[in-house]
Amino acid sequence: MADHYETLGVSREATPEEIKKAYRKLARQLHPDVNPSEEASERFKGVTHAYDVLSDAEQRQNYDMGGQGGQGGAGGFGDIFETFFGSGGFGGGGQRGPRPRAERGEDAMIRVDVSLQDVMFGVQRDVTVNTAVLCDVCQGSSCQPGTHPVTCDVCNGHGQVQRQVRSLFGNVVTMHPCGSCQGYGTVIENPCVECGGKGRVRERRTIPIDIPSGIDTGTRLQLRGGGEVGPGGGPNGDLFIEFRVVHHDVFSRDNNDLLCTMQVSMTDAILGVEAKLDGIDGLLEADVPAGTQSGDIITVRGRGIQGLRSTTRGDVKIAVQVTTPAKLSGREKDLVRQLAALRGEEKPYLGEFQQGLFGKLRDRFFKGN
Repeated sequence: MADHYETLGVSREATPEEIKKAYRKLARQLHPDVNPSEEASERFKGVTHAYDVLSDAEQRQNYDMGGQGGQGGAGGFGDIFETFFGSGGFGGGGQRGPRPRAERGEDAMIRVDVSLQDVMFGVQRDVTVNTAVLCDVCQGSSCQPGTHPVTCDVCNGHGQVQRQVRSLFGNVVTMHPCGSCQGYGTVIENPCVECGGKGRVRERRTIPIDIPSGIDTGTRLQLRGGGEVGPGGGPNGDLFIEFRVVHHDVFSRDNNDLLCTMQVSMTDAILGVEAKLDGIDGLLEADVPAGTQSGDIITVRGRGIQGLRSTTRGDVKIAVQVTTPAKLSGREKDLVRQLAALRGEEKPYLGEFQQGLFGKLRDRFFKGN
């Protein structure tokens, strides 16, 4: 078996660039489109196989340590299977022509924290993303300004090269991506210095987003074309924004309703009172009727969250907790005793078990008043 380094005419210390340069020089001389002779065809297969092995760091290391470095040009079972099921058996199937340099960019996702205030009616926010954007210098062409990709002189712009495989069925022609241009059909001789020939650079950019009302933790917003620009200036992928509604110190949420607890003094619960409370979107007026008990729910209609894709708002549901004073002056105790005597209130007695305050609140909140 011929030595791959001798086949390409390079030393064993040759750099990848020297190997590629040697291959391109020989390929220009031996390619079937240039030299149709059988001898040139056989040499071209050997040169191409040698380049395939030595241009791959892992295969080259294995070859230098005494390995075979691939199946060789004689056409092993891998070549036969590729012939019938791969990218060009009998001249059919697989990709035709060079592959485009411009590819669609990848999708991106970021997570954004929002407050109940943001969720109430929706809001516009600016978010910052670290993403790939079009290179300002080459505008996605991947070339230095004033230069252009040149047609590959190995595959003549086809992006593929032919190989003849000797098999049990005779000589079969297969198509393979050109090793010189990587299948693009063109070679960038002067890559853009700014982006390294990729047509894009990474950059932090700020984009405005409209946060709709009524969203909840886990809601995702898709911005088409808001993701990374593709290699070679290809179209942008999409940007997905996932929201998380942060904890509020006073209000919690049940769908579009807001839930909270209000402490009411014993006297206000007995006599009734009109309470004025600080809501998320302004003043809340809650009418506490006389005789209110701990666990009662007061509903303020239409002051909750505006629904997603809706103009209807939920309610604010306020659970009452009647507070009993822990310390009374002598005068206050006398007044309470007089009230008890006037009302003829009974002494404590045993009765049917009642749920605790929080159990009653839970049932009333989630099962309705």
